[in-house]
Amino acid sequence: MFLDIVWKGILIGLSASIPLGPIGVLCIQRTLNKGRRAGFISGLGAAAADGFYAVIAGFSVSIVINYLTEYQLYIRIVGSIILFILGYNLMTSNPAVQLRKQLKKKRKGLFGDFISIFALTLSNQITVFVFVAVFAGFNVVDKTSATLSVLILIAGILTGASAWWFTLSSIVSIFKEKFKLRRLLVINRIAGILVIAFCGFIIATLFFDKL
Repeated sequence: MFLDIVWKGILIGLSASIPLGPIGVLCIQRTLNKGRRAGFISGLGAAAADGFYAVIAGFSVSIVINYLTEYQLYIRIVGSIILFILGYNLMTSNPAVQLRKQLKKKRKGLFGDFISIFALTLSNQITVFVFVAVFAGFNVVDKTSATLSVLILIAGILTGASAWWFTLSSIVSIFKEKFKLRRLLVINRIAGILVIAFCGFIIATLFFDKL
């Protein structure tokens, strides 16, 4: 039974991570500019945030869910500000300068890479409701041993998500040498535009929620 939960958790983790939204684009951009380690660590930040929301969904902590709902305005505002700053920095960054400092950056800033992506992913609190629906659909939590089942499920989700981010950062790193500085500059611009667009989407949802 528990092995079945592990495999379902891995599938859920992969399904939650594979879609290349703004977070995926950021991880690719960091892999190209700072190396595989930075890209992978950034991906782990997203996986950790997904795991956090999966824990909430798995244990059905209604108090925490109500807290997220009550303060979702502030969470979205903070998330949109972080997104805008990151997007602007991407659009104005110079890949040539970043590549010259690559060796130093490989030893510094990994914690910042993790935290920034963790915070961005965490700002999308709708993820917890997605996991609630997925858990119900997969029927993965056994009521007779709910705590153990949820913990095993979370381990599977983190394993699946981490495996995807490692694979993605490795593939991008392998083909990194084929990217010229001009292409990196274009990728930075595109990544910045996508991230700022996502920021605009968050702001738009705040506006329409008030109508």
